[in-house]
Amino acid sequence: MARRPRLFVSDVPYHVVQRGNNKIPIFLADQDYRIFLDTLQEAKTKHPCFIYSYCLMPNHFHLLIEPKEDNNVSLLIKLLGAKYVRYINKNYERSGTLWEGRFKCSLIDKELYFLTCLRYIEMNPVRAGIVNSPELYRWSSYRVRAVGERSFIVDMDHWYDNLGSNAEERQNKYRQFFQNSISDSALQLLREMTNKNGIVGSVNFKTRVEQFVHREIVIRSAGRPKNEK
Repeated sequence: MARRPRLFVSDVPYHVVQRGNNKIPIFLADQDYRIFLDTLQEAKTKHPCFIYSYCLMPNHFHLLIEPKEDNNVSLLIKLLGAKYVRYINKNYERSGTLWEGRFKCSLIDKELYFLTCLRYIEMNPVRAGIVNSPELYRWSSYRVRAVGERSFIVDMDHWYDNLGSNAEERQNKYRQFFQNSISDSALQLLREMTNKNGIVGSVNFKTRVEQFVHREIVIRSAGRPKNEK
């Protein structure tokens, strides 16, 4: 069966998930997490994107990422994945694939599901039973907004900037925000749409995205004009 084509839209957030092949661990030591984050920062610089959230789990990782140019999500993940696999294979004297096929992703409606997706990502270690509270997990972006931990990877968003007039107030309200649980229906929707490379959002949001995708398919079929980016 042919792969389902995926088109990436600039200025729209994506929930990206990449898993280890056959659910094998992709992080075996603290150094692996650090190397991955260093490589993510490098890939972000080369293929500019806003990275609003991340969580590195033992056998997979999550990103909430918004490309500044249409194909930057795909280019960033390609560079990140390739360099990290080379590191793992060399460091652990292994060979072959590390990833379970292509990464999964879904488009996220910024107005309706951005915060739900952000909380879904950073609560992964709690749902998995690794920690009792998200601030206890070192390998996610939660501590950046919740306690002011420094990061060269995480970008702030307008919602967070408007939480308070100073850093302490914003951090406190962010921690309060995480006290509210995500509904089972929202969890199911995020998981289902990410596995399907689908769209999470309102009818109007889906229509806008589908219209863009249709336009791109037509342009690609006809041949993009030379003077058009």
